[in-house]
Amino acid sequence: MTLATKLAVIGLGSMGYGMAVNCLRAGLITHGFDIAPGPVERLRAEGGAGGTQAEVAATLDAVLVVVLNAAQTETVLFGEAGIVPHLPKGAVVISSATVAPDFAKGMEARCAEHGVLYLDAPISGGAVRAEAGTLSVMASGSDAAFKAARPVLDAISETVFELGDHAGPGSAMKAVNQLLAGVHIASMAEAMTFGMTQGVSPEKFMEIIPKCAGTSWMLENRGPHIVDGDYTPRSTIDIWPKDLGIVLDIARTAKFGAPVTAAALQQFLAASGMGLGAEDDAALAKLYARNAGLTLPGEE
Repeated sequence: MTLATKLAVIGLGSMGYGMAVNCLRAGLITHGFDIAPGPVERLRAEGGAGGTQAEVAATLDAVLVVVLNAAQTETVLFGEAGIVPHLPKGAVVISSATVAPDFAKGMEARCAEHGVLYLDAPISGGAVRAEAGTLSVMASGSDAAFKAARPVLDAISETVFELGDHAGPGSAMKAVNQLLAGVHIASMAEAMTFGMTQGVSPEKFMEIIPKCAGTSWMLENRGPHIVDGDYTPRSTIDIWPKDLGIVLDIARTAKFGAPVTAAALQQFLAASGMGLGAEDDAALAKLYARNAGLTLPGEE
């Protein structure tokens, strides 16, 4: 095990790109890979290292995986072109997708078969904090995995919560966070459009509610998107059926009823069904507005 000074960031979307840039700023040799060539070229223009994944795998100390889900994580690590079998022993995989705890445990075990460390390290904070290098990381793994990953964690985060000595607890905590985040987005969209039926404009809503007890981080972050009529995707509608689906799968295994989560999930599914899946998740308000015959800002 060595401290990570040379890494690959796999997945250069709205979160991964900012994380890769902050690794560069921290002085780490950083390769970036994505199915889209544009972000890879942009990162190299900012100082990212060159070479193909196959060419550089054996030289890496760490791999930071910032993809969408468990299936993509497994493909990146162990698929046909999976990177883990080609990593040197003692390298660390830092896995940041939202996945079920049992999946994280399975990935840790499979990495160990190759002498590779695994850190279960989902993230929170959104694209703005990813760009600023101030994410929160909910991490669990061995002491060796934490030590190897420390330079990367320091580069991308403001706070690292160390939640256990094996994979699983990090993903469990992320599921708890995503339950709240998804429900808060849905309740924000419902409350804002409900207010419109009572003559409360979205602008007035965002002037007053953030100073009252009903506010939340998600309300304060996503509400301005609706006021501005700007649904450029920072986090999409279609992320939430996956994340809330994971929450409900875990809840079923635990024989735990989660009716509020289930209700929020149905709203995201309905919004996706009306063609909003690729829009910013604040576009959930469009579902409520359509059903109530309301006109949101920017849609006049």
